Amino acid sequence: MKTILLFISSILISVTLFAHEGMWIPSLLRALEDDMQAKGLKLSAEDIYSINHSSLKDAIVHFGGGCTAEVVSNQGLILTNHHCGFYNIQQHSSLEHDYLKDGFWAMTKSEELVNEGLTATFIVRIEDITEKLNLGIVNGMDVTEQNIIRQRNSQDLLKKAVKGTKYEAVIKPFFYGNEFYMIVTKTYEDVRLVGAPPSAIGKFGGDTDNWVWPRHTGDFSVFRIYADKNNKPAKPSVENVPYQPEKWLPVSLEGVEKDEFTMVFGFPGTTQQYLSSRAVEDYINVINPARIEMRKQSLSVIDAAMENSDAIRIKYASKQSRISNAYKKWIGQNLGLKKKDVVHRKKS
Repeated sequence: MKTILLFISSILISVTLFAHEGMWIPSLLRALEDDMQAKGLKLSAEDIYSINHSSLKDAIVHFGGGCTAEVVSNQGLILTNHHCGFYNIQQHSSLEHDYLKDGFWAMTKSEELVNEGLTATFIVRIEDITEKLNLGIVNGMDVTEQNIIRQRNSQDLLKKAVKGTKYEAVIKPFFYGNEFYMIVTKTYEDVRLVGAPPSAIGKFGGDTDNWVWPRHTGDFSVFRIYADKNNKPAKPSVENVPYQPEKWLPVSLEGVEKDEFTMVFGFPGTTQQYLSSRAVEDYINVINPARIEMRKQSLSVIDAAMENSDAIRIKYASKQSRISNAYKKWIGQNLGLKKKDVVHRKKS
């Protein structure tokens, strides 16, 4: 299948294009535009990432600081995974209203539930500031001196980037510090729960199935972003109104066909593909086994307690989910590293 995977990760994009692999930043997609369009993309690079007009990036949300969500309506409705909204569903659950077990659906906007501390972040722009950050650094300068200069330059760049706005900015090193990018973001703090299926659907198979394909899980939950009357970020308030996005994704009911172009746009985290063979050996033989055993022991205690009490089940649901998720991840990671003989390939 002709597939291109496109991910933003704080904010990185990973494009898998047969032999063309790596981490790609959205602002650099123009270099891949012809190749992607030849494989079926009907958008331009400017349609995906633009700072001059609304683009696809304006519909992709960094949800809760650790997940991806998508804006799907002009009223600020967003979709994310059930496991991403799981903590907030749990926080509203009780013995009287067990939304984890029964699901939750707000029939009106007034029934939508406020989530303290939950955020929705949009990318405003991504800027290569390598030259500006390194201004004043000369050949032969020691690392400590270089870092002092970069720190001083970064403070000035960050201050200018957000002056007069409610934006935030961060500078991240890429390619082991050979390039630096400033990521300017806009964060909304009023994000309300709209709907979630029962866990029998949203968590079918439990977190141990989360890393397995194919999956048969209705892994989704629905939230809505709220803003002040000027559509700006604001603290949760009854005065806030549904956010009006610059861009939202229309939902197609037509389905997909084999060999159709596929693009995935989101926030996956970090990559460890450049670890040395010795580091990989350490993960396989020391780090991952310790992580797995710790979580195995934790789950044996938590699972037993949750089975004996609905109150404990509700209170520990999110914690158990996080532990179980990581437990299966590292088991699978070790299986994959061994199956692919990664240590030998790294040595080669």
